[in-house]
Amino acid sequence: MMNREARGAWWESLPVGIREEIDGYVLRDALMAAIRLVLDIGLVPHDIGAGTAQLIVGDRYEHYGDRIARDPLSPLDLDSLVCRAAGWAVPILAIEAIWDGDTVHDWFVILLAVTEDPEETKSVATVYWSTAEKYLGEAEAATYLRPHAVAARRAGRALADHLKVPFHFASPDTPDDEAPRWRPEN
Repeated sequence: MMNREARGAWWESLPVGIREEIDGYVLRDALMAAIRLVLDIGLVPHDIGAGTAQLIVGDRYEHYGDRIARDPLSPLDLDSLVCRAAGWAVPILAIEAIWDGDTVHDWFVILLAVTEDPEETKSVATVYWSTAEKYLGEAEAATYLRPHAVAARRAGRALADHLKVPFHFASPDTPDDEAPRWRPEN
């Protein structure tokens, strides 16, 4: 793998248009698109593999820092969750927390409002690790193995209690995107 100096030299050797395209992806927080482009242009002529491509894009993220347009974190305070749920014209039967994951955020928890139409769930909030740190506070979040699950459980249960509906989180301790989903009692 290239060290930082070699990555910088490689970066400077790129045409301005390519650097601007990669930086455009970085500034929009499109990590995978930026890495893909670095691989597309660097794999064959420069033997740049996935690990080095990640480091190169990581250097660009470090360069731009707070200027990167990140997706806003979902609010988890009860007032915000109630406001979001009140905006739907369908009855809510339950609040459910489910695991999901991707290559950018690893595992995260989605809070859903389950409606009368089982095909129509509404996303209430997405709880990433960083969302949990904001909601719980960094010090408390650091005491948990999966603070995003703790934050989702707390916020989801508070919303469910407010709405007087059940709260369901089938796998609160272990990420499992195939855990059983909530079903109304017959």
